[in-house]
Amino acid sequence: MTTYPSCKFMECLQYAALKHRTQRRKDPQETPYVNHVINVSTILSVEACVTDEAVLMAALLHDVVEDTDATFSDVEQLFGPDVCGLVREVTDDKSLEKQERKRLQIVNGPKTSSRAKLIKLADKLDNLRDLLVNTPKGWTEERREQYFVWAKQVVDNLRGTNANLELKLDEIFRQRGLL
Repeated sequence: MTTYPSCKFMECLQYAALKHRTQRRKDPQETPYVNHVINVSTILSVEACVTDEAVLMAALLHDVVEDTDATFSDVEQLFGPDVCGLVREVTDDKSLEKQERKRLQIVNGPKTSSRAKLIKLADKLDNLRDLLVNTPKGWTEERREQYFVWAKQVVDNLRGTNANLELKLDEIFRQRGLL
């Protein structure tokens, strides 16, 4: 049986595309940022076999409050409290220093719901796949390596969430000599 995305999912995809429309990744090709959130949702659906539409929608929106003018109120009004709650769980507090935000991802990861952990794992997987083949503009090799080390700490605190994602992440960590 073929399944199709719901109208709400497609509205969510369109909203993410609209909000991230002017943003670019830091890779040499300056990939449109929206590709990242689409990748995260696709990783969850295809590789982690997630069928929970709220999780897939929250994956599309996981950076929308953090990186655009969207608010939690906007997300809740448009996509409901369940999706908004997941987005809230995976959103960093941009009022904090970058190092503190990174530390909190390590510390708070285990305290989040299993659904939020799925989004975090897929987010790290997409970022690390990109980082394996691209050094972001303005990054040194040392900074790139530090990201892998930090991401492993985050992932280690999310283990037991999804074996498929964790195996794929471990392949990357093994390639980088972190396992």
